[in-house]
Amino acid sequence: MGDCPPATALDVHHHIDTGYSAPIMLKRRRQAQMEDQIVDENVTKMLGAGVIEEGNGAWEFPVVLMRKKDGEVRFCVDYRALNMVSKKDVYPCPRIDETLEALGGILLFTTLDLRTGYWQIRVAPEDQDKTAFMTRRGLYKFVRMPFGLTNAPSTFQRMMNGVLRGLTWVTCLVSLDDIVAFTSRGIERHVVELANVLERLSQAGLR
Repeated sequence: MGDCPPATALDVHHHIDTGYSAPIMLKRRRQAQMEDQIVDENVTKMLGAGVIEEGNGAWEFPVVLMRKKDGEVRFCVDYRALNMVSKKDVYPCPRIDETLEALGGILLFTTLDLRTGYWQIRVAPEDQDKTAFMTRRGLYKFVRMPFGLTNAPSTFQRMMNGVLRGLTWVTCLVSLDDIVAFTSRGIERHVVELANVLERLSQAGLR
């Protein structure tokens, strides 16, 4: 887990609309001591990076550790119960077939990946308690947008489409935190178009 960049300079917040649902409290799952140590390490890093804060609300969701193919363990929160009561955001993410079609015939492309992209978006203050999770050290809440929320992809895609408006589907494609800048008109033109994309990201405070 790397250091978290500052939140975007844009006035973008992730909202969690749960309507009239009562707070959900799912107790912490018992874990092996080694797993608790991994959770503690992640909490310490996220606190230091400003991704989470101590919480005191009525919502609580369990932590789960997911082992990736390379053996790395990923810290996650099980938000399935929260997602079930959240009003769905239908903002679309790009279709794979349309993306591949748009890249047909290009000569050059450059791929960009935003560092901890989700964490560059703030959770709306009134909804932060809904992201809370419990560890043996206490209750914490996310102040930056975590993975696992049903509408997080839509929030991120909407922001990126706004940042790169006028460039998407013309000189770049964006799918969440992955960006492809492309051209069919040679290296010099590609450098110019890539610079335009980077300038937009810089103006938005995205890294």
